[in-house]
Amino acid sequence: MTLRMWVTSELFLTYDVLKRWLRYRGFDVSHVMNLTDVDDKIIKRVLREGSTLEEITEKYSKLFFDDLSLLNVIPADKYPRATDHIEDIVDLIEGLKAKGAAYETSGSTYFKVDSFSDYGKLVKLEKRESGARRTEANDTDEYDKSDARDFALWKAYKDEDGEVKWNSALGVGRPGWHIECSCMAIKYLGPQIDIHGGGIDLVFPHHENEIAQSEAYSGKEFARFWVHNGFVNIGGEKMSKSLGNFRTLGDVVKVSRNGKMF
Repeated sequence: MTLRMWVTSELFLTYDVLKRWLRYRGFDVSHVMNLTDVDDKIIKRVLREGSTLEEITEKYSKLFFDDLSLLNVIPADKYPRATDHIEDIVDLIEGLKAKGAAYETSGSTYFKVDSFSDYGKLVKLEKRESGARRTEANDTDEYDKSDARDFALWKAYKDEDGEVKWNSALGVGRPGWHIECSCMAIKYLGPQIDIHGGGIDLVFPHHENEIAQSEAYSGKEFARFWVHNGFVNIGGEKMSKSLGNFRTLGDVVKVSRNGKMF
């Protein structure tokens, strides 16, 4: 039996263990792990470092694959990148527009949350609560939209994007974060996958939005099972760059090479 597994590239060791166990149990696992190489945070880093999108992508992709090798992680079958699938993303968005699940305004295209009656089912979100949570989650979304819960599928170009833009049937701009994952998952694993993995911080809104746009497009249940890993903590706090307690795998190896492991 073949299992189709989609994983975002966070805490990949968790999913390596899961994949090894599934194979041990006799499953043939088709594993795809996406590499998000265009989003708001990456664009800010490009501008801050005075680099190009390609240079930033190659720099951090190399570090990522070096870590995989260091941990002896079994490679995924594919590592698709969002920037290699712009045409596929545009086609998916056009499909959502044709189904009445997306609309265009001020050069950007949004998913119409009201068009998907099951929105919030992953986190069991009541409709009366979803508006408040979506508004909070989208504080950085400066584009026009009809409903606070709606989220961007295609973002119109603005000066702050620098050279990160594509000409498409949707206008000049770039894809939204959520649609990238749905597009690549559907392309390589089909409209329904068995296991979708990622960090616990991605449950809402990212994974909830993936479900909405994917199922609105295909009419099928997007993922049969969801697996979410927790955070790495240091001193009782989440490890993060903002707290200044962030450590890379390379840092740990340098100081722990002669340490004891339990």
